[in-house]
Amino acid sequence: MLKRFLDALSPANTATPETPTPDRVPLATCVILLEAAHIDDEFTEEERKHIFSVLKSRYSLTDDEVNELMSTANQARENATDLWKFTHQINTTYAHEEKLAILDEVWRIFYSDGELDGNEDHLAHKLQNLLNLNHKQLIDSKLKILKEVRG
Repeated sequence: MLKRFLDALSPANTATPETPTPDRVPLATCVILLEAAHIDDEFTEEERKHIFSVLKSRYSLTDDEVNELMSTANQARENATDLWKFTHQINTTYAHEEKLAILDEVWRIFYSDGELDGNEDHLAHKLQNLLNLNHKQLIDSKLKILKEVRG
């Protein structure tokens, strides 16, 4: 599985990002979650643990596989000029409900520190468009997670 993550970043594969494969979806998801965690310039241990837990359970990975995936995804995130190729992987592989689940995780990351800043809100709206979701779905997801975190 790790080889597939690394192969997704190899020069041969980066030349053809329009060819989606299920193996690249964990990497794409991880990039989006890491971007959500880094967008406010504070990557907390709580955010790291949340992303780790999400990836481990969603993709049935071992701890070592999650650590490798997060490292690889962080490198891909830092080298990317935008999020399109990652959201494209998700759009062509995932059903609508799965994309909403990723958006829910993004909101959980945003609200892990108790507040939403402007950069986070902007990224949420950007992801709404990139994941082919509508504004109502974005707001419904936000309100659901707000209710969840505020208990």
